[in-house]
Amino acid sequence: MTIFCSHCHRPLQAEMSCLPTRAKQAASASRPFRSTKSASKARRDQINAELQALRSLLPISAQEKERLSYLHTMALVCLQLRGAQLFPPGLDPPAGPALGTELLSLLPGFLLVLSADSKLVYISENVAQVLGLSLVELLAQGDTVFDILDGRVGEDVHKKLLLAREEPGREVTFVSEMRTSKAFRLQHGGNRVVAVCGRFVALRWPPSPSSTAFLALCTPVVQSPTDGEAASQDDIFQSMHLLDMTFIDVTESVTYHLGYHREELVGQSWYSLLHPEDADLAAAQHRAVALVAGAGPEAGTAVLRVLRKDRAWTWLRVWARRDGSCITCTCRCLREEEAAHLRARQPRAAAPP
Repeated sequence: MTIFCSHCHRPLQAEMSCLPTRAKQAASASRPFRSTKSASKARRDQINAELQALRSLLPISAQEKERLSYLHTMALVCLQLRGAQLFPPGLDPPAGPALGTELLSLLPGFLLVLSADSKLVYISENVAQVLGLSLVELLAQGDTVFDILDGRVGEDVHKKLLLAREEPGREVTFVSEMRTSKAFRLQHGGNRVVAVCGRFVALRWPPSPSSTAFLALCTPVVQSPTDGEAASQDDIFQSMHLLDMTFIDVTESVTYHLGYHREELVGQSWYSLLHPEDADLAAAQHRAVALVAGAGPEAGTAVLRVLRKDRAWTWLRVWARRDGSCITCTCRCLREEEAAHLRARQPRAAAPP
């Protein structure tokens, strides 16, 4: 049986010879729709007009709108659309005070809202105080939480978010470096380490991926006790020791953090509170501060476990310095995830001299 070409009705062997004819006919058919300079300009003008219309609807100041590029405009529009999907205009607002500028300034970090597929939905305006980047500049990095995090922790963060999504209401925490401005990196020597603590919440019933959001507070991990953006004095306690690390004084806030009263610690040894596995590290810190002349700030910094009065272990970041015949320690309690991140970057204890 002979198979014929569907186009020229000649036998299949002759089908290749009809290709030039088919090409000519295709070119002729496309000629009326061929792009011209005027058509391209019309399309560009139409796109510009649409972008200007979208830009005018964004809830930002006119001065900020003027500085928006096309990329930034579309990033903000996508953010607003995701927010409108999770928080429809007709939906009653959540109970509680509105998050005004004054309230945001009291937070130890910034607020972050993600959709079920990890897309950015909301970032509070005070993010610039933590990362040195405005909301617009941060969105230029990408539209998912992974675009603003250190890529090395992507898999771990994905697992944490998946766990939280499978168990709504369960709080999860992960620690990572977040992208910052060039000026911030030059001033601080790198990106900002941030602890993200949050949970998935169903905004409407019955719950569904389109109505579920991850609500989180992102707090910077303090790098030094004199950090200008460190948390308030309520987040730390201080202790004074003899050169052998015997307590001679401690601030009253130790009761909140460890459960002991000041009188219970005075006269006791710092080593009596330490986890056995951290004794060598604490001893190395002790030697560096008490015996080594001119020790830098890193020598007096360590992440250690200490025993609370209720017999539970608490992670502390301890900054120690020698003041004459005394050693002063500034201690801040850490989440386990913060401690793991800092311990991984902590220098190993030096061998005793």
